[in-house]
Amino acid sequence: MRLSDLALHDRAVVEQVLDTCPSDPISARLRDLGFVNGEPLRLTAKGPFGGNPLLIAIGTTRFALRRNEAERVIVRREAAHD
Repeated sequence: MRLSDLALHDRAVVEQVLDTCPSDPISARLRDLGFVNGEPLRLTAKGPFGGNPLLIAIGTTRFALRRNEAERVIVRREAAHD
């Protein structure tokens, strides 16, 4: 599933970042920021305008991603932990 499809507070693990073209600079930047295979993350908030932006937590770091950027990240949803 895509990162953009997660529900609020869902936890997931990154499986891959899709390149939309050769040498895709946005996908490369996402990987540089830590969106890499096996990395756990959590969707912590969604913006008020169609869910833009999405606030993603990786460890103690937070990233605000546009929905079209989050669509490039393929994740595997994890079971809820409370």
